Amino acid sequence: MTTDPPADFEESTATILRLFRERGGSEYGGEAVTQLQHALQAAHFAERQGESPALIVASLLHDIGHLLHDLPDDAPERGIDDLHESLAGRWLAGRFGPEVVEPVRLHVEAKRYLCATEPEYQQQLSPPSIISLALQGGPMTAVEAQEFRGNPHSKAAISLRRFDDAAKVVGLETPPLEHFAEHIESVLAMGHRGTAAWPR
Repeated sequence: MTTDPPADFEESTATILRLFRERGGSEYGGEAVTQLQHALQAAHFAERQGESPALIVASLLHDIGHLLHDLPDDAPERGIDDLHESLAGRWLAGRFGPEVVEPVRLHVEAKRYLCATEPEYQQQLSPPSIISLALQGGPMTAVEAQEFRGNPHSKAAISLRRFDDAAKVVGLETPPLEHFAEHIESVLAMGHRGTAAWPR
């Protein structure tokens, strides 16, 4: 027998959906899709790949930090790193366990890692992503890459990064936001039942 998620889980889901509905129509960092379209595409690719509910949710929420600050859409072009991954990680840590939080927090580091370890990867990045890479520290050094590989969430972060990079397709049809709300509630409920990390 399982119990329904308590009210604060429902409130967390409602808060996330409200953020996307109110702020998700903004431009996604110089790309030709909106923040919401980008998030839905990343989650869709993760789901289609058969990833865990936690990684699907992380893929949906990986850029939620962009919705939590008031910097302009063209901040990278102005030489400003909005540190959205850190902002998102802190915000999500009050709601989710590390299976969601850590891939989100590390997805920028995963880009730096892939640039350092896969020569062809950087050539596939979009122009806006190349601009942000310079602000984020550029490709990792060998020491940084070794340290990144030692993180238990590095593989999930790399998978999320690849979904992130692919999620820039103009006109791609995806399931609606409400579809992924079910995954959010599922992950929160699993944490409540103790079958996923839930440190609070």
